Amino acid sequence: MDESDFEGTLVLERLAEIGQVEDFFDAVDADDAQRAAALMKKAKIDASTIAIVLKKMEDGDGEH
Repeated sequence: MDESDFEGTLVLERLAEIGQVEDFFDAVDADDAQRAAALMKKAKIDASTIAIVLKKMEDGDGEH
C-alpha cells in the first residue's frame, strides 16, 4: 500500500470490513492519532500505510 491507496479508499475498505469507518473518521476529526492507528491495526493495515495516514493527519491542518 502506498499514499494513493488511502486516497483510493483501500484503507476505508479495510475499515469497512470490520465496521469501523465512522469511528475512524471520528478519530481523524478529533485529531486522535492513537485511536486512528489502533483502528487501522485492527483492520490489519500495514505499518507503512498507517504511518502515511498518520502523517496526513498531522499535516492536515484541520483538512481531512
